[in-house]
Amino acid sequence: MSSITEVKLPDIGDFKEVEVIEILVKPGDAVAKEDSLITLESDKATMEIPSPAAGVVTELRVKLGDKVAEGSIILLLEASESEAPAAQPPKSAEISAPSVPALEPAAASASAVEPAVAPIPRPAPVPFEPIAEACAFKPHASPSVRKFARDIGADLTKVRGSGPKGRITQKDVQTFVKGVMIEAPARTSAAAAPGGVPFNLPEWPQVDFAKFGPVESKPLSRIKKLSGANLHRNWISIPHVTQFDEADITELEAFRKESGAASEKQGFKLTMLAFLIKACVTALRQYPEFNASLERGGENLVLKKYFHIGVAVDTPDGLVVPVIRDADRKGVYELARELAEVSKLARARKLKPGDMQGGTFSISSLGGIGGTAFTPIINAPEVAILGVSRAAMRPVWVGGKGEAGQFTPRLMLPLSLSYDHRVIDGAAAARFTSYLASVLSDIRRSLL
Repeated sequence: MSSITEVKLPDIGDFKEVEVIEILVKPGDAVAKEDSLITLESDKATMEIPSPAAGVVTELRVKLGDKVAEGSIILLLEASESEAPAAQPPKSAEISAPSVPALEPAAASASAVEPAVAPIPRPAPVPFEPIAEACAFKPHASPSVRKFARDIGADLTKVRGSGPKGRITQKDVQTFVKGVMIEAPARTSAAAAPGGVPFNLPEWPQVDFAKFGPVESKPLSRIKKLSGANLHRNWISIPHVTQFDEADITELEAFRKESGAASEKQGFKLTMLAFLIKACVTALRQYPEFNASLERGGENLVLKKYFHIGVAVDTPDGLVVPVIRDADRKGVYELARELAEVSKLARARKLKPGDMQGGTFSISSLGGIGGTAFTPIINAPEVAILGVSRAAMRPVWVGGKGEAGQFTPRLMLPLSLSYDHRVIDGAAAARFTSYLASVLSDIRRSLL
């Protein structure tokens, strides 16, 4: 025996005349107790109204856009006799602003409940075909999942739901994003390869590392996940070549130390990086093809008349590249002060997206850490990036040939210039680093 119950809107606090923004069921649907029926949205919160009992929806009494209040009839529910007493509306509905969980916890929880020996399935590549406007539909997902998708830039209309009645879960969104990250580089490389032929790469090996010894799973930070996909794309789609050189900065370092006291009185440190930015601007003026971007079709080179220099900053969460704008219009002191400010913001996670956009050329300096040379990855759509390693005192032959010259200790700065070989050839790169080294050896050249 069954009965028809009117499901009414429970007490939702101080909210009155709240709009129905989503209807999650239809007549004929079977629902379990606590299944979401409708979604409401006020100017302060978004909330889902759960079913007070299990049963079958026989009739809807609301539609999208309706304004409802406590006691409004939502729908009619046919419940069995044993379930009927549970069909009383609860005293209150839980109202909370949905939090946005990061990608990492989901991955961590999945590994916690599965055996260590279980292989991690590779997400299926997600098709990129756009959905036509005429057949667009409203995805079936909760407000928290919608907000999560908005924050990471995922299009819910392209996500296949695995929940009840095709409902999209957070895990579905994560799987979609992982599929995009796997598919995007392959599509990019296919477009870049002659004839559009993709790379035939074997599947990534799935290894149970735990059987060889103790292991620990540590999720990547959000910054590393996002930058990792971009670096992968840049490395595959750009033909990188790296030109190595050295600059004699003996006099420049002496000048920096002499001038450092004045900057410290003003609350910032005069670093070699500020001089590097100034010298790079001078070199970019001399060789404008390094301050450019290749158009998407690969037919034209966009030469930029402004000089926005990206500077790689090491943070606890990973590498970020804030941009120093109009570096050609700023003196060394002003550049040093701005470098100190953006580095502080980066490490405090307070950089805005606009602070990392619009760069024309990048510098990655590891001089404060060590190393003799490295091959930095180009920050697309730029066409070159300068890597700087630690300066070292080295004997350099100075003077003429034979007895006229002698070995002299000089402070030499290693330079590593990675460039896009589609735009820049080896001779141009060698000229650029040679000219840059001459500017650093005599900073007065930056005034010419």
